[in-house]
Amino acid sequence: MATTGANTHRGRVMILVSLITVGYVGLGVRLVDIQVLQHDKHAALALDNTRRKVIHASRRGDILDIRGTVLATSRIAKTVCADPSLVGAHQRLVARAIAPFLGRDAVGLAKRMQRRVYTDAQGRQREDKHVVLGRKVLLEDWQGITNALAHIEFGVDVKSLPRKERLKYYNVRRSVFCERVDSQLRVYPSGNLAAHVMGFVGVRDPKGSSVPVIGLEGKHGIEMMLDSELEGVRGWRETETDSSRREVVAFREHNVKPRDGMNVVLTLDANIQYITEKALEALCAKHTPASACVVVVNPRTGAILALANRPTYNPNKPGDSNAANRRNRVIADVFEPGSTFKIVAVSGALNEHVVRLNDRFHCENGRFYFAGKVLRDHHAYGSLSVREIITKSSNIGTAKVAMKLGAPRLHKYISELGFGQRSGVPLPGEVRGILHPVRDWSKLSISRIPMGHEIAATPLQLVMAMSAMANGGNLMRPLLVDRLVDRDGNVVMQYKPTVVRKVIYDETAQQMVETLVTVVSAEGTARQAWLENYTVAGKTGTAQKPSKTRRGYEDGKYFSSFIGFLPAENPQLCIGVFVDEPHNGHYGGVVAAPAFKVIAEKSANYLGIEPSVPVKSMSEQKPRVVSR
Repeated sequence: MATTGANTHRGRVMILVSLITVGYVGLGVRLVDIQVLQHDKHAALALDNTRRKVIHASRRGDILDIRGTVLATSRIAKTVCADPSLVGAHQRLVARAIAPFLGRDAVGLAKRMQRRVYTDAQGRQREDKHVVLGRKVLLEDWQGITNALAHIEFGVDVKSLPRKERLKYYNVRRSVFCERVDSQLRVYPSGNLAAHVMGFVGVRDPKGSSVPVIGLEGKHGIEMMLDSELEGVRGWRETETDSSRREVVAFREHNVKPRDGMNVVLTLDANIQYITEKALEALCAKHTPASACVVVVNPRTGAILALANRPTYNPNKPGDSNAANRRNRVIADVFEPGSTFKIVAVSGALNEHVVRLNDRFHCENGRFYFAGKVLRDHHAYGSLSVREIITKSSNIGTAKVAMKLGAPRLHKYISELGFGQRSGVPLPGEVRGILHPVRDWSKLSISRIPMGHEIAATPLQLVMAMSAMANGGNLMRPLLVDRLVDRDGNVVMQYKPTVVRKVIYDETAQQMVETLVTVVSAEGTARQAWLENYTVAGKTGTAQKPSKTRRGYEDGKYFSSFIGFLPAENPQLCIGVFVDEPHNGHYGGVVAAPAFKVIAEKSANYLGIEPSVPVKSMSEQKPRVVSR
């Protein structure tokens, strides 16, 4: 019996030893698997638990006008939060103190600061100690909040209370705090001034980045086109943290500082822009058009001094506007230009020497039958010289001049003056316009295209074409950005005027200037563009709008315009005014020319342009004109 018992005990010991041995062997195998075979995987997981990558946002650059006026800038902004556990029962008191600085309702803020308990992913009950009260709070408003909290009156003598009670009241004053990482608030100090040039910003989409970064991204205008230059380069820091998520500085591996974005200096002049927008507002108030726009250019350089649209929007609050208000109609909308387009056929014919200014054409007393259709003039003209055809804006005379030039050469000059192609202005949404190839022209086209029908152009294309007349026949590329400047004031990139091509000879351009001066006279169609101290050259346009539902044109709907430059003998300003569907008048000489006059006169005085000898004053002329 004793022997049997001993054997049983020995067997149990052996089994136990075997189990222990197997366990240790299994543990060893597992350790080898973890520490050797899966070392890289678990090492990476360990690093992920402690290693942190922190992104330092760069400051977005400013946008300035040519004289240094800030049109867009970035300001430091705070995210203001509250810890409801520290507020206690004083939500209403704290809310009343800080609500004015946050621009929010005190009742709503008090509700936000009420204590709340939630269940976390592990099923544990936790109290919410981080409630966001306001984002993008300016630094001065945050300072106002801290000052208001420091002077809260509780209605009791806090200093006389026991230490534990005193601490509760002190905690109320520090219950509102801001997040450690500041954000940026994009500010446009002048509101809607040059809004369609500035554009606006939105929150940058991290696009699945492992390190999400909330930053600003240009969504329209210069903000969009020069987004990378304005944004700069973000910095970053790679480090490790302890179990309390505090940085262990000794293990910091990389610390790259951000590089601020560059400042963009535009060719715009804020004062001319202001003059332009005020004149445009007055025009819209009088004629209530569907839309209107103005472009002011230096014809010698192509520099855009002002660009304005109505309707408009405030880039500080782009969400309050609709897409139509944000549309930059100067480059995104196309219209049949009407009579302003007559400069193309006439300048081409003069340049090819197929006509001279004194050559005369019979204008058929206002009715010209061609290709089975009748072409009308607004007045029954007989014989007119080429100069008078422009002065009086004769459709029939222009058509006959174009016929002398011929369809292939007419198409060539239209194309070389920039129509049917983008101008290259650095703004989003520019369209080419419509210019059909000659093979698609009908028999009627040679009589209709010269007067601005069967073609569509943007306002900017028309202004640049007129600028070529003023600039010796040189078509310039529109210049909107003058230079890029770093934070230290160093010029990183200087943009220079660019001649796209020489379209007409100097002599032809001079003939066109002399002819266009007569338009702004008692014999011309733009009497209301006449200036007392400057000689003005220009051309009116009054185009009936094509129907969207049927062939032909809409009754009572017009696109009215006037494009002029001054001083005619040494042009420094070229101004185009374009009005879509005006009321209380529709001729370009009546609707657009007065706005041109206001902009031209005030801008010339502001720039200190030397007065010139104007054409004979209106009081000395016989007013025999039908505005068109």
